[in-house]
Amino acid sequence: MTEEGRSRCGYCLTSQTIVAVPMHIEHIVPLAAGSQTVPENLWLACPLCNGYKGTQTHALDPETGERSPLFHPRAQRWEEHFMWSEDGTKIIGRTPVGRVTVKALRLNNEYSVPSRRVWVAAGWHPPAD
Repeated sequence: MTEEGRSRCGYCLTSQTIVAVPMHIEHIVPLAAGSQTVPENLWLACPLCNGYKGTQTHALDPETGERSPLFHPRAQRWEEHFMWSEDGTKIIGRTPVGRVTVKALRLNNEYSVPSRRVWVAAGWHPPAD
């Protein structure tokens, strides 16, 4: 899983190499939603994304008000659902899946955006791939 996830969060793409806490191995579909602990359902997530996600699997799209599933890092491509703001500090949802994930997981929270500013200035962020 680490090689597939490139040692970074599957949601906000924060790299393990630039934070001082280990990534969590998270259940993409939570156990509380009836999933299992099998490789196909596990991925790396930073503690913030994992904590904000909790047991959520769906959320309301802030643009349409309709219910949409959260991003699935194993089954979907990040760049199809998200893009970086021009300054590289905020994640913008491109699709209903992207928008609900940005909102539900608070991908542009008060801790991540200031950190990303520093990472951008250092040339460490956003990820090139």
